[in-house]
Amino acid sequence: MFKRLLVLFAAFLFLTTLPAQAAPRFKVLALYSGTWDAAHISFVKEANERFPQLAAQHNFSYTASTNWNLLTSNELSQYQVVMFLDNLPQTAAQRSGFQRYMENGGGWLGFHVSAFTTDPGGWPWYHNTFLGTGAFRSNTWGPTTATLRTEDRAHPSTTRLPATWTSAVSEWYSWSNDLRRNPNIKILASVDSSSFPLGTDPNQSWYSGYYPIMWSNKNFRMLYANFGHNAMDYPNNRPLSSTFGSEVQNRFLIDGLSWLGQR
Repeated sequence: MFKRLLVLFAAFLFLTTLPAQAAPRFKVLALYSGTWDAAHISFVKEANERFPQLAAQHNFSYTASTNWNLLTSNELSQYQVVMFLDNLPQTAAQRSGFQRYMENGGGWLGFHVSAFTTDPGGWPWYHNTFLGTGAFRSNTWGPTTATLRTEDRAHPSTTRLPATWTSAVSEWYSWSNDLRRNPNIKILASVDSSSFPLGTDPNQSWYSGYYPIMWSNKNFRMLYANFGHNAMDYPNNRPLSSTFGSEVQNRFLIDGLSWLGQR
């Protein structure tokens, strides 16, 4: 009995002398739907595996949810960053909740299809004021890497990026609005001309032009990234690429999240 008490006491001393686990620097809420297009579903699955690993390495917390009504809840205030992985708010209450969150200093990181719309007038604050994109105009096909040019290497999300670099594989979107004409938009990276032609289908490739890929809005703590669409073996819905396959691109995600989390 005495030996057992000694063992228990030793275990107690060991546990009480362990260093306390540091509280996360910030909390991330990732919202997704996961219901349309195998390439987007593949990216969401991959994100929900990779971001918890990054969270453990860089001391933030990551919570993924399909409950977009969290945007209307008081619970939202506990998160410093909200991610949109594959969709955007659909109801008036969700949209007003998100706008209120951003106008009160919240952080946001959106990927690829989170900016997609053919009707920007349906939510003009988001598509015209916040993102600045307007309507979807065209896309490349099939998914490929792109050589990207870093346009602002002073922004906290891009300080570790080289002048030009190779992205992960993605389908790429273009928009009806020219973001260069919007004084509120800070373009962080765009397609370098060495990428042309961009795409593998001659009828859905870009041969010239200006295409922003990553940017921020100076009036909000936000980042948008055009990538987030894996290449797929569609008959078998098997991913052929990884959105996290570019080490340089991953630097943008890590440093961007750290900046967003410093509310």
